[in-house]
Amino acid sequence: MEKKGSSGLNIALIHPDLGIGFDGEHLQSYELRTLGVIDILLFNLLTCMILAPEIGDGGGAERLIVDAAAELASHGHKVHIFTAHHDRTRCFEETLAGTFRVTVYGAFLPRHIFYHLHAVCAYLRCIFVAVCVLFMWPSFDVVLVDQVSVVIPLMKLKKSTKVVFYCHFPDLLLAQHTTILRQIYRKPIDFIEEVTTGMADLIMVNSRFTASTFAGTFKHLHARGIKPSVLYPAVNVEQFDKPHTFMCNFLSVNRFERKKNVELAICAFSLLRTLGGDVQGLNVADATLTVVGKSIYFQLEYRRGFDKRLRENVEYLEELKSLADRKGVSHKVKFMTSCSSAERNMLLSQCLCVLYTPKDEHFGIVPLEAMAAYKPVIACNSGGPVETIENGVTGFLCDPSPQEFSSAMEKFIRDPQMAERMGSEARQHVVGSFSTKIFGQRLNQILLDIAREKVD
Repeated sequence: MEKKGSSGLNIALIHPDLGIGFDGEHLQSYELRTLGVIDILLFNLLTCMILAPEIGDGGGAERLIVDAAAELASHGHKVHIFTAHHDRTRCFEETLAGTFRVTVYGAFLPRHIFYHLHAVCAYLRCIFVAVCVLFMWPSFDVVLVDQVSVVIPLMKLKKSTKVVFYCHFPDLLLAQHTTILRQIYRKPIDFIEEVTTGMADLIMVNSRFTASTFAGTFKHLHARGIKPSVLYPAVNVEQFDKPHTFMCNFLSVNRFERKKNVELAICAFSLLRTLGGDVQGLNVADATLTVVGKSIYFQLEYRRGFDKRLRENVEYLEELKSLADRKGVSHKVKFMTSCSSAERNMLLSQCLCVLYTPKDEHFGIVPLEAMAAYKPVIACNSGGPVETIENGVTGFLCDPSPQEFSSAMEKFIRDPQMAERMGSEARQHVVGSFSTKIFGQRLNQILLDIAREKVD
């Protein structure tokens, strides 16, 4: 508890299964100060009550929460993450630094029952965390709930607390409703999701695309005039150095899932064979394509990208290899199932540009990483990339067809200096709009505003 008269905000995050590793026993008390905007003692952001089968895999949702905690702490607020599970060997390094506190409740609760009822188990784990916080901790000023909204009414029981909900994408659109039994199972869960989401004092989403999807999905909330605010995820630009050399290589970074539409990159690459000869110093015959599984490297272990236990990963990889063979470019396409962050950064520094093929992607962190690494991006003209890529300036937005993508790729082969110019513009664009510093400033202001409403 902070001494009376101090001006720090105490922040906590609720996360159902973050994979973060820190316990309160190793955290020494500390006192951080802000610029004295409000004289408030506690600010509670309960990290990630996530309705996902597996959490703690270093995914984009978890990355955002860790960035939020680190940036808020850097602004002088006291940050406390609550979660139902953590693994010290598989966590983001920031969670071990002691900048903010992490507390775990309910690690003994199952994530599934015989590989079923994942959503119900996630709800129960998150509710357990919320109940523990209610009875064992004083009121926080602001609670940030990530993804799973079922705990919002519990957090609202403390009248002095403002609840902010971050919705990466409506869960009911991600869940399967393929059978009658699944529909019956999901009906109450989907209903609870919409009702409890509407109880938050503020709702944030990761893109305008998600905001429009939110309005079309939660029609009752939209009719009540509830509109989410957009807070874009960010990328740490400091991890990328300016490249000094590059090769005539196109890079695709995605998980091996069919929804990622990686076959578009292979088909577009195969059309480049219609060029030929030297084009301003670049030999088209030397052009290559590298397809990398989007993965995260934690504590000596590769995770995500490709999992041989997942049938779709195995089948899709074989489908892509077969497609490259049929198109006659198998000798020019390299597949990497996983890579470390250092390997990813090296691949980015050496490539000509990045191909981002998913359609209607909720946000898409890969284009930001590519642009932060001074590389232009060719992406589909839908979803989040429309909001992050400046068409013709930092890359090209194309219809999701091999012809359109191949045409954009050809421009970079014919004029590699254009790729370099666009890459420099891309870097400036990300630094000015999507860096963790900008993300932290925006989040800080949002939470200060909501806290002021409480005081008023």
